[in-house]
Amino acid sequence: MASSRESDWTEGDIGDQTGRTILITGANSGIGYEAARALAQHGAHVVLACRTREKADDAVARIDSSNPSGSTEILEMDLADLDSVADAASRFASGHERLDVLVNNAGLMATPQQQTAQGFEMQFGVNHLGHFALTGHLIELLMASGPARVVSISSQGHRPGKIRFEDVNSEKKYSPWPAYFQSKLANLLFIRELQRRLALTESEVIAVAAHPGVSSTNLGHESSGMLTSMMQRARPVFDRFVSQSAAMGALPTLRSAVDPSVEGGDYFGPDGFGEQRGHPVKVGSSRRAKDDAAAGRLWELSEHLTAVTYPI
Repeated sequence: MASSRESDWTEGDIGDQTGRTILITGANSGIGYEAARALAQHGAHVVLACRTREKADDAVARIDSSNPSGSTEILEMDLADLDSVADAASRFASGHERLDVLVNNAGLMATPQQQTAQGFEMQFGVNHLGHFALTGHLIELLMASGPARVVSISSQGHRPGKIRFEDVNSEKKYSPWPAYFQSKLANLLFIRELQRRLALTESEVIAVAAHPGVSSTNLGHESSGMLTSMMQRARPVFDRFVSQSAAMGALPTLRSAVDPSVEGGDYFGPDGFGEQRGHPVKVGSSRRAKDDAAAGRLWELSEHLTAVTYPI
């Protein structure tokens, strides 16, 4: 039964997903896992794209123990390695006739300075470039599947973010949080430019974004530094009074993925104070996230860095 108010959207509003194939990156934990669980329970065939097989196996076992009406599958992939991304996309495309929803969920937050396999700053490489490449490799399958969606997970951290085009890989100066903020802004600029390009075609694919608010997950467990240490010590109180469960945090993702009323370019987040917790509604984004020139420039840079060119 549908909710009586728009702001009361819950898992009960997902609807029957039988016959749909949905790929979610980072689906072994947190909001990715909760989204995978909910979609499988509503009949979807959910592909959990994960880096670690053991963790993915555990996630699938937990989902399967609930006797979902849908099914699950594991796709091993490391977003920090563009060769792994290309190989995983090829394996997925060769084994599936359709892809109804691609959820770019996996992410890192405020990590120590590291590089991806191709030498990119780790947060920019995983949070943005890996997903840019994955979407590019799968866009033709999405377009051939009829009405389909690309959903990218951003964060309120996009608001202080700035794309440092002169140093996107933080080679001149690295700071964990600004690098994270840049990657989350990149997620929204990617969706903006992808939607603009899709709208110029006859494709039925739309690009949407979401953020989970403040959710109790393991995001940030790789982080270091004084601020992160303080946050970890305060986490029990924080989780009790500020954050929400991962299941609630997954609702903006789920609504973006399945709600028939969603339109290309929409951005969903919690409806509570400061968008920290609550039920999913359309939310706004920063001025920088609406910069079409920056979105186009980031797209061209991403194609250059990943060597992935979209056929749109």
